Amino acid sequence: MATKTDAKEVVELLKTLMNIESTSEKELEIGQFLEQYIQGRGFAAERIAISPGSTRHNVYAWLGGERRARLLVTAHMDTVPPHIPFSIDGDVVRGRGACDDLGPMVAQIFAVEELRAEGALKDGDVSFLWVVGEEKGGPGMIAANDMGLTWEAGLFAEPTEGKVAKGHKGNLVFEVVAHGKACHSGYPHLGKSATNLLFDAINDLRAVEWPVSDLLGPSTLNIGKIEGGVGYNILAAEAKALCSIRVAKDVEGIKRTVAEVVGRHPDVSVDFVFQYTEMVLEWEFDGFEAEPMAYGTDIPRLRGDHKKVLYGPGSITVAHGKDEYIRVSEIMEAIEKNKRLILELLK
Repeated sequence: MATKTDAKEVVELLKTLMNIESTSEKELEIGQFLEQYIQGRGFAAERIAISPGSTRHNVYAWLGGERRARLLVTAHMDTVPPHIPFSIDGDVVRGRGACDDLGPMVAQIFAVEELRAEGALKDGDVSFLWVVGEEKGGPGMIAANDMGLTWEAGLFAEPTEGKVAKGHKGNLVFEVVAHGKACHSGYPHLGKSATNLLFDAINDLRAVEWPVSDLLGPSTLNIGKIEGGVGYNILAAEAKALCSIRVAKDVEGIKRTVAEVVGRHPDVSVDFVFQYTEMVLEWEFDGFEAEPMAYGTDIPRLRGDHKKVLYGPGSITVAHGKDEYIRVSEIMEAIEKNKRLILELLK
């Protein structure tokens, strides 16, 4: 007999999670809560430091005596800053993490709980992994590779508007740094403006036609953060720009192009911060719409030949903004759809 979760219970769990500040590098409290919560539901659980002595912990939970499971159900605990507390107006939940990624996490939790109540899961079928740091380089999922575990499939939670993702873009993050010579701005011939040097290099990067994928569309450049100089009346001695390219294909080729373009500019260098490749995912499931996603996830960071599925409620278009939200009805629908995906992946 099908089990139906009360929407009030869903909202209460989401409220509790969202009211704990869990911006990247501040995930300790939410991890402690999730460990205790899932243990209270009859799971074995542990918090695992992402490096020796670290206060940042992933949470891993499983059914039965063995940590191994066929299917990994996973979401990230961290959110982007600033923390915005939970609020609700009718069907709409607002606040940080509503759709990225706490709402999708809650939908996964209750999907597994309903399947357990229906007798559709047995020990060793499913495990949960909740990771830190997805929004900031992915150290949590990278550390998960050291757990000594493999799975047949992974169901990853992100806001996909209730569709299964056909794939998602990769990312290349890098910093362009220009070195000039400070002097009085009234006598610019006595110095060299690092900001001018930086802008010249950035403009050349903006002029590049980056690779295009038939599935994922164009690779796109973002100049995310610019710093430089100390005042209007001084030529800047140093300037830098933190940039990223959302990679539709050929991350290594894009990296070579960035290095080549920046290398044409004397006194300008590039430091590559991190990268991951684009992903083509499992997406053909009866009754599900599917489309590619332009953002990146933790999926490439977890090594293994497991099937990879990306699905969740909510829209990425409102994630990371001041009006992040999700509808309770979306989460309730996602519980049902997650159940169907879990059963399909366990066939």
